[in-house]
Amino acid sequence: MTVSAARDAEPGGLAGHLDGFVRAVRDAGIPVGISQAVDAAEILTVVDLLDREQLRHGLAAVLLQRAAQRPTYDVLFDLWWPLSDRPRPGGEDGPEGEAEGDPGDPTLDVPGDDGADLAVLMREKLLQLLLDGDPEALRRFAREAVELLGRGQPSPSGQSFFSYRVLRALSPDTLVAQLLAGLLAEGDRGGLAEQVARQTIRERLTALRAAIESEVRRRTAAEKGRDKVAKNAVRPLADQVDFLRAQAADLAELRRAVAPLARRLAVRLSARRRLGREGRLDFRKTVRASLGTGGVPVVTHHRPRKVHKPELVVLCDVSGSVAGFSHFTLMLTQALREHFTGVRAFAFVDTTDEVTRFFRPGADVADAVSRIGREADVVGFDGHSDYGTAFEVFADRYASAVGPKTSLLVLGDGRTNYRQPGLPVLADLVRRSRSAHWLNPEPQRLWGSGDSAANRYGEVIDMVECRNAAQLADFVTTL
Repeated sequence: MTVSAARDAEPGGLAGHLDGFVRAVRDAGIPVGISQAVDAAEILTVVDLLDREQLRHGLAAVLLQRAAQRPTYDVLFDLWWPLSDRPRPGGEDGPEGEAEGDPGDPTLDVPGDDGADLAVLMREKLLQLLLDGDPEALRRFAREAVELLGRGQPSPSGQSFFSYRVLRALSPDTLVAQLLAGLLAEGDRGGLAEQVARQTIRERLTALRAAIESEVRRRTAAEKGRDKVAKNAVRPLADQVDFLRAQAADLAELRRAVAPLARRLAVRLSARRRLGREGRLDFRKTVRASLGTGGVPVVTHHRPRKVHKPELVVLCDVSGSVAGFSHFTLMLTQALREHFTGVRAFAFVDTTDEVTRFFRPGADVADAVSRIGREADVVGFDGHSDYGTAFEVFADRYASAVGPKTSLLVLGDGRTNYRQPGLPVLADLVRRSRSAHWLNPEPQRLWGSGDSAANRYGEVIDMVECRNAAQLADFVTTL
């Protein structure tokens, strides 16, 4: 679809096309307000609509607030403003509305005779393009490779093009040795030059894979519709990834997201504490001061109130089923240490041990969580969660940890493996504390199902659903 075609195909023309894109960005979890949508429409009047990258960066400048949102945005942009949106140099659209490259564009001409194996010829061309490092030529090659090598039998979902077929045929990872030979001069092996060359190769191979996946999404969107593809192609933002379903790549992104999250929450807590220093209205001082303004209380006076920093006790299930959730909650707890007079952390599986010693200032939380599994006394019987026994051990060994100034935070899914839940002990801990909350990483609809005692625990303690970093941020602002 060209830009001019968008004006005719979408309700409202180009404005309707932009509105659909903005809605998709918002549906992906990126907050976009009305003013930002208006600014995006203004961008269309000041950028060159035929310069796709200029349009990409212009819309990103007004629609995004954080760098972490950029990968999601780029996937949606490629769906709504694909490479085929470019008109041909002659001003006419190619077959089926797709843009074609320049006449004689080397990326569109596969060398060799007609009888040669297509994949071999494409690999030869790919090797040259990776050596040249032209990103635009690489993107055009990716489009051609998907057309020639990516088509397969339609899947049950209706998809006809697959990136794995292209990557299997081209096997770009097997070209590394040839690329190194082409990028390095004699005598540069083993030094800094080789490290730079390897990094360059990794970046170009990553760009190739991204271009192939983008082209497959574009063709799938043409078959099934952009909206349907967008729901499956867009990964959740880091703060929306479920702790219990996070994969290795998600965990690394979540670690990067928790640190700035802690800083933002720290600022909010400090501001709230400063605003809370004024107590009840001092009526006598206010009336006395109003005599100077004709009886109008222009300035109000309040009695001072001593604002104390509460103590925080964290009681955390570190069994395998909730290990990821425990990791990020303890990371945030450590970052908020300065806002509490004392922070004590306790971990349990089927018995309880204090693990505060692993979270000294400056300690790496990932290493601390790993040490808990190796060194802490959290398994006393069979290594399966036993909340009742864990609560009893905590109340017996660390009874003084919870008092009138203590905020108690319990972390876990509440799945007891059909053992005694220890409700009376937990109720006594809640009664003795200043405030008590339980963060549960499972969806609320699953509470009480199977061996979950979350509903019963919710009768004696404030049970809060906390499946991702966004919900964790919402909760901590209430502490």
